[in-house]
Amino acid sequence: MSHALLPGLSVVVPVYRGAATLRALADRVEKALAGGSLPFELTFVDDCSPDGSRAVIQALAAEKPWIRGLHLMRNYGQHNATLAGIRAARYDRVVTLDDDLQHPPEAIPLLLAKLDEGFDVVYGSPVKEYHGVFRDFSSVATKTLLKHVLGVSVAREVASFRAFRTELRAAFADYHSPAVFIDVLLTWATTSFASVPVQHETGGGTSSYTFSKLLLHAVNMVTSFSTLPLRVASLLGVATVLFGTALLFFIVVQWMLGGNPVKGFTLMFSMIVIFSGTQLLSLGILGEYLARMYLRSMGRPPYVVKSMAGAPADSPN
Repeated sequence: MSHALLPGLSVVVPVYRGAATLRALADRVEKALAGGSLPFELTFVDDCSPDGSRAVIQALAAEKPWIRGLHLMRNYGQHNATLAGIRAARYDRVVTLDDDLQHPPEAIPLLLAKLDEGFDVVYGSPVKEYHGVFRDFSSVATKTLLKHVLGVSVAREVASFRAFRTELRAAFADYHSPAVFIDVLLTWATTSFASVPVQHETGGGTSSYTFSKLLLHAVNMVTSFSTLPLRVASLLGVATVLFGTALLFFIVVQWMLGGNPVKGFTLMFSMIVIFSGTQLLSLGILGEYLARMYLRSMGRPPYVVKSMAGAPADSPN
């Protein structure tokens, strides 16, 4: 990242099981951008895809000088692969999109036009999402967390189809944790966000994000970049102490007035379960944070590039 940024556009595409769609995606990107006055590049980041995506990327890079490929040592995840492409970008603006053709490259000029209005980050939010009920629910839940926990004003419009100024990557240049969330890292650099509605397509590939993976993704995001769970645990502790104190006061008053304490094994058992559950929940939250501190202390990198295809990173096309 020591080289100066050039005027132009870097399109970054993380690839996993995208062999069937990469050539069509490259053709559509070329048609969408070839008429512009600024140079562009398309960087495919192969996240150790098992379906032959690497061979397709190498063939495309050999055919077209504006296509580059980064091949990672193993599968690190979509956000980690996207980060690798962002750090390798040579031009002053970056657009990221998925490899399954759900994000139409023809809409890239719309994002760039909005970016030129003075915003730092612009999302291409879907007019309609083509997922199942559980997937849609988990996606909405993740975006709601992003809004209320991290203070992102356009969190409900957040999508992996985004355009932003490459200079923003300086804010997370020293970030080396294996837990990577691009949208959170962008909030470290700016508060100037916007979105434009884009008609996403059904795509030609299959998403690897399931309900359980998105739920885990949300938990990792919150515990890696926010202290809200710790505050919730503290509030739960205070609430249970107050509740227990009020219950004790009630029992004492009942004994003073009637001479007999409140009867009921069920009530006592319920109180024990509530207090024990609160303690275990709090310990679990603390354990999540300790685990993340441990992983970061190991110095584990977010990705490792195994090889490259196409033009070197330091030379423009």
